[in-house]
Amino acid sequence: MSAFVNLLDFDLDGLAAYCEQLGEKRFRATQLFRWIHQKGASDFDQMTDLAKSLRSKLQGVAHIQPLSIISEHVSSDGTIKWLFDVGQGNAVETVFIPEDDRGTLCVSSQAGCAVGCRFCSTGHQGFSRNLSTGEIVAQLWHAEHALRKRQNTSERVISNVVMMGMGEPLQNYGALVPALRTMLDDHGYGLSRRRVTVSTSGVVPMIERLQQDCPVALAVSLHAPNDALRDQLVPLNRKYPIDELLSACQAYLQAAPRDFITFEYCMLDGVNDTDEHAHQLIALVRNRIHCKFNLIPFNPFPASGLHRSQNERVQAFARILADAGIVTTVRKTRGDDIDAACGQLAGEVQDRTRADERMLRQPIVIHAVSSQKTHGH
Repeated sequence: MSAFVNLLDFDLDGLAAYCEQLGEKRFRATQLFRWIHQKGASDFDQMTDLAKSLRSKLQGVAHIQPLSIISEHVSSDGTIKWLFDVGQGNAVETVFIPEDDRGTLCVSSQAGCAVGCRFCSTGHQGFSRNLSTGEIVAQLWHAEHALRKRQNTSERVISNVVMMGMGEPLQNYGALVPALRTMLDDHGYGLSRRRVTVSTSGVVPMIERLQQDCPVALAVSLHAPNDALRDQLVPLNRKYPIDELLSACQAYLQAAPRDFITFEYCMLDGVNDTDEHAHQLIALVRNRIHCKFNLIPFNPFPASGLHRSQNERVQAFARILADAGIVTTVRKTRGDDIDAACGQLAGEVQDRTRADERMLRQPIVIHAVSSQKTHGH
């Protein structure tokens, strides 16, 4: 079975090329793509409008390979957390956050992360490997169709996807872009570009490529108003400093589906949360880039040596930004009772019996509250 082609690895163009190799026309690929993604079929015998000869051919060379589920937890607020096995002792987590006007799925792109941000437990854990396109898509494929069955509906449940789970998406670019295209394709999940968000710590060349290849909403993990501090918090800044990052963000807006960039800012007590830091941020972005700030309460873990900013400090910081005319939100946690709170992800599984006790804490956009009008995620 391991030699079989996983059809979740293909966007529609890729699937059409694969079907062509099998001697089939493009419309067959479109039919197959719809069965897989719109209907959640994993058995070729279910695909009744495909010729029996094609179904028989596919059964000998291909499959639709889901991820194995280690655990599923449902919060009292409706948040659902899946821990998926990706092999060799590695696991990734996917979180669904229901709200009145949307259903958001947070998706992982890597097992571990190589960026090594000081406040991110995933980064402290280290990097294991990139996920394949099929492993990225399988998180959405499972969540969407499991939720439809649970809610007894044929309507789409997930309206928003945020690539904010474990890993740096833009360091897995080759697998990311086909996955995004599958999410956006009207024959797949039909998501709006405005409702698919890629979060990055600032991989400047890949931001430039994403603008050309598949522009979706962009969120940038900024976390500091100057290079000296950001060098300490986000090591990637030493390679791509803030000025280069902001220039890439400015250029990205020319093709972006939204007219703003979201800057994520993890609030660290006594490190980046003073009034002076807020004023530096204002000076940094004013008259340069249309943006929104999303302030994130830090989830402490021992290896970081960092502490969460007090709520009063976060609110004062937010007020300074808002008073300067910058849309500013403070992230609200969800799923606390199942360790799926904002910024908590499961890490690499060395001992699966303890996997759910070791939730890691990389930010996930799930809900924002503000006194001003806020944009959708």
